[in-house]
Amino acid sequence: MHRMEAQQQGWQGRLQALGPGILMATAAIGGSHLVASTQAGALFGWQLVWLIVLVNILKYPFFRFGVQYTLERNESLLEGYQRKGKAYFYSFIVLMIIAAVVNTAGVLLLTASLLQYALLGNVSITLLCWVVLAACLLILLLGHYRALDAVSKIIMLVLTVTTLIAVAIAWQNGAQAPPDYIGPSPWTLAGMGFLVALMGWMPAPIEISAISSLWLKEKQRHVQITRSQGLFDFNLGYWLTAGLALMFLSLGALVQYGNEQPIAVAGGAFAQQLMNMYVSTIGSWSRPLVALVAFLCMFGTTITVLDGYARSLHASFTQLGWIASTAPLNYWLLVQAACGMALILFFKSALAPMLTFAMTLAFLTTPVFAWLNYSLMQGTNGIALSLPLKLLSWIGLCYLTGFALLFLVFIF
Repeated sequence: MHRMEAQQQGWQGRLQALGPGILMATAAIGGSHLVASTQAGALFGWQLVWLIVLVNILKYPFFRFGVQYTLERNESLLEGYQRKGKAYFYSFIVLMIIAAVVNTAGVLLLTASLLQYALLGNVSITLLCWVVLAACLLILLLGHYRALDAVSKIIMLVLTVTTLIAVAIAWQNGAQAPPDYIGPSPWTLAGMGFLVALMGWMPAPIEISAISSLWLKEKQRHVQITRSQGLFDFNLGYWLTAGLALMFLSLGALVQYGNEQPIAVAGGAFAQQLMNMYVSTIGSWSRPLVALVAFLCMFGTTITVLDGYARSLHASFTQLGWIASTAPLNYWLLVQAACGMALILFFKSALAPMLTFAMTLAFLTTPVFAWLNYSLMQGTNGIALSLPLKLLSWIGLCYLTGFALLFLVFIF
């Protein structure tokens, strides 16, 4: 009897601790899943399944360290970065500023594009950007972390169920590629840029590990979280993200691969093309389902990107002593939202290459911050890591560093 009660309390505690890992998953599913994963399937069929699995496995330790470090040291990764050295900390801040503005603009424009599709294109994209941005800010400014926590769980639940339904229907209908169709190979110099962009945001940019650390600190203000509860939340969010990446690749491979229509490369154009192909393949009745899946993907990403990057910049400048610790997070949210919207208004036509630049930058900086996360775990009074986790960390560091160097040699 006591054992059963203990198990019930254990699961109840794990469910109460859910939040930061789900937020990480919600932030990750936008550009890397709806666009990059689906494009991988649409362009190359099933050829990149193993690459997506491999990248998720090799990046796992470095995202886990962000959560584990906070659980065991009771401080965020940002505090660890600052203690490690000014060069690392300032480099992280510069990366965060670039990513905050470009990513906010990119995901906001893509979300508005999908909303325009759902409304059958009768409303201007700029107006829809304002509407989506206002909705996200309203949720965050009024509810802060509690609202974000609740909304992200609802989004992930509905998104997971609807995505599985869409994949099941597409699988039942069968692949659209002719039996004798031979698709292009991704293993060419021309495909190198796409592979790097795909790996850069798969499952998410490396800076999300630091943001997850901050989300965990915020969650701990409301709920007491043990090490096992925190790691359960992280693992659930991380592997759910990896599974959804494979689901979106499957949708691209089943619905678009081998189709005579050229695949759009720009995010917004590709997303709308994808929605139209779903409807033509699955049936016109599926338009609401398809639109819901895509919009939830991007709305969840937009709201978590706004909160996560603003929270990270707020914490960074507070640690530097440039702003008071009591300065409201709301100011950073508003400034980030304004900068992202300004980028849309003035450089709308250049957002596609900007997003590609952000994804490529994320990949090239991954080995640096992956090593930094690992070194924080292995520093003075280091946190004990299992032998498999250490080996996976070193394999991941070698792979990520080697591929980044190969890409630099290729472009120069």
